[in-house]
Amino acid sequence: MNDARARLRYLDRTIDLLFPGPGEARPYTLLPHRLLPRRLVPRAWWHPGGRIMVRSGRDGIESHLSEVFGTRLRVTLRVSPARRANRKPILEARAPDGPIAFVKIGDTDLTRELVAHEARTLGLLAGVPLKTVVPPAVLHHGSWRGLSVLALTPLPVRRGRIRDDVLTAAIAEIARIPAPPPPPPVPVPVPVPVPDQASFGDPPHRLAGPDGATSEEEAATASFAEGSAEGATVASAAGLADTRPLERSHGEDFAWHGDLTPWNISRGPDGRLLVWDWERFGTGVPLGFDAVHHFFHRALRRQDPVTAAGACVARALRILAPFGLSAAESRLTAVRYLIALADRHAADGHTPLGPPEAWLDPVVDGQEALL
Repeated sequence: MNDARARLRYLDRTIDLLFPGPGEARPYTLLPHRLLPRRLVPRAWWHPGGRIMVRSGRDGIESHLSEVFGTRLRVTLRVSPARRANRKPILEARAPDGPIAFVKIGDTDLTRELVAHEARTLGLLAGVPLKTVVPPAVLHHGSWRGLSVLALTPLPVRRGRIRDDVLTAAIAEIARIPAPPPPPPVPVPVPVPVPDQASFGDPPHRLAGPDGATSEEEAATASFAEGSAEGATVASAAGLADTRPLERSHGEDFAWHGDLTPWNISRGPDGRLLVWDWERFGTGVPLGFDAVHHFFHRALRRQDPVTAAGACVARALRILAPFGLSAAESRLTAVRYLIALADRHAADGHTPLGPPEAWLDPVVDGQEALL
């Protein structure tokens, strides 16, 4: 199945999910055309190609978002590529005077978890004084028809090359973001003890941490906090705005965006860096993971995975020298990043780069002395 056909098949399922009947059918258009489907938009008279009729009843996502924002909205639907573990419906909600929100829909267990994680991350970032990085803000996070709905402020995407010093400053700033505090322990109901069997001085039992979470949301929250710096709080981020060099560390003391690819960033009008898609944000990683990730995904545009992975290690010092890492530290960071990425793909149950023994092992096996 070619890419266009796979996209259109997923689009059909997405339309059925987000626009359930009954309701009046409205015309939409695939742009730029059916052989290269990228967006499904409300039809205008000048659009080329045929019409796609979409139901627009009260039970649809347009009505739900109109109620959330208190104004009549129309949506543009991104036609997602096939075979991605985190594939989900992506919408742009528009009012008569322009776009209002960028909307993600969690429709699987994995994407619901990612949507919730991004909402928590952006809530954390709202309390952090960032100088270089501009993330979106959460406008709404809720549930609709069993789906997770996350609406974010739309960022003004601009074309053009991003200066190396701006990207480096952004990566360093993200690395300083403190981990959120761990969630409070969850009390667990215990039976009233029988006097002759119980010790009344024993404290009530409590569950804490990922193993003791009592719901999917609490488990995700606990997982988000796992590996964080001890005692870190949002309030402790006041020092993040300074411009002092990052102190080098051989441990896992830093944060990373998790998917800082060229298509998730853009130049801001004020010289700062617009950064979106915070679904994979994490803490407790070595300094420089974002820089290697950015390099790797640029390399994948023109190289096969094993060549791109080898380039990450071969050019590690050049990639990570701006962060003060030595040659050995840089190579170790690149190798650990590649292993972490393979672990992510394994956890997602998806191998977009092929099996790790084909693209990862040839690179890592030559660096065993570092590990």
